[in-house]
Amino acid sequence: MKSDRIKLPAGFLAGLQRQGIVPHDVARKAHLPLTLRTEPADVTTVQYFRIWQAYSDLVGDTAIGIIKLLTNFDTAQYPPTVLATYHARDYRDALHRMARYKQLCPPESLRITEEGASCTIELNWMPIVEPVPPVLVGTTLAFLLELGRRGTGTPITAKSVEFSHSMGDVATLEAYFGCPIRIGTTYNRLTLHRSDLDRLFLSYNNELLEILTPVLDRSLDERFSRSVAEMAKWILKRSLTGGHLTIRAVANELGMSDRTLQRRLTDECTTFKQLLTQARHEQAREYLADPKLDIKEVAFLIGYEDQNSFYRAFRLWEGDTPANWRSEYVSRHSPLT
Repeated sequence: MKSDRIKLPAGFLAGLQRQGIVPHDVARKAHLPLTLRTEPADVTTVQYFRIWQAYSDLVGDTAIGIIKLLTNFDTAQYPPTVLATYHARDYRDALHRMARYKQLCPPESLRITEEGASCTIELNWMPIVEPVPPVLVGTTLAFLLELGRRGTGTPITAKSVEFSHSMGDVATLEAYFGCPIRIGTTYNRLTLHRSDLDRLFLSYNNELLEILTPVLDRSLDERFSRSVAEMAKWILKRSLTGGHLTIRAVANELGMSDRTLQRRLTDECTTFKQLLTQARHEQAREYLADPKLDIKEVAFLIGYEDQNSFYRAFRLWEGDTPANWRSEYVSRHSPLT
C-alpha cells in the first residue's frame, strides 16, 4: 500500500553529495536499484532502513554521520512537512507541527511532554523486524534541535539526550547537543529547556503556512479517514508477531466494539479473516525480499508457529514456494553491476 512506503527527500541525496558520498554507492551497498542516484524514490520501510545503514557504513562513525548530514542538509530543500515546521511561529509551534506531520511519515512518531522546566521528546517506532539504524535515530532527534537553532537563530542546547544503542563518538554528539549523552537507555529521547520553546522563529512565514497547513492537514485527515479495512489491516501488520490477532484486539485499537468493526468491514465488502490473510501475505512478501531473513523466521514473524502451515498458505497466495519466490525476486531486483 502507498501508505506503507516512504519517499526519500531530494535534500537527503543532495546532503550525501555535499559530503562527497555518491548516492550510487549508497544504493549499491543497500542492495537497491541504482536509479536512486538520479531520482528520489518511494521505498519500503526495510529499504529505508538499509539506505540509512549504508550511509552510516560509508561514513564510518555514527555520530560523525549524524552531524555531517545535519550540517549539509540545505534548508531550501526541506520537504513540505518540514517547511511547515521551519516557518512556524515559535519553537513550541514547530515541535508540535513536527509531531503532527510525522504521522504522514511512518514508521516513526514523536511524543512531546512538557513538565516543570523540561520538555521531553520521545522517539518511537512501529514494530518491525529490521533494526532501526542508530544513525537514523540520532539524526531524527538531532534535527529537532537543529530546527530550533535554525529557526530562532540562536545556539540552543539540550538538557539531556538518551539513546538505546551505541552512537559512535559520543564526545562529538555531546559537543553538538551541548549536554551529556546517555547510551544504553530504554528510550530514545531529547530533553530541552522548556523556556526555549517560547523563542520566536526568525523564519516565521505566515503566508507560506496558510498555503502549506491546509494541504498537509488534508493529507493527514485523508490518512486517518482511510477505510476501516485499511486501518485494521495496518494494525494487524504491526501485531502479527505479537499474536494479538483477534477482532476484539483490533477493534479496541480503533476505539470501537468488535461487533461495530465486524459491521463496518461487512459494509466495505470484506471480513476480518480476509484482512488477516492479506496482512500476512503482504508482510510475507516484504520479509522474503530480505535475503538475510531465514524462511522459518519469516513464518514466525507473520504469525505462523508451524513452518509447514506457512508453506501451504504461501503456495495458495503465490502458486510457488517461499524459497522459489525469494530466488526469483532477488534475481529480478539485483543491482546492476
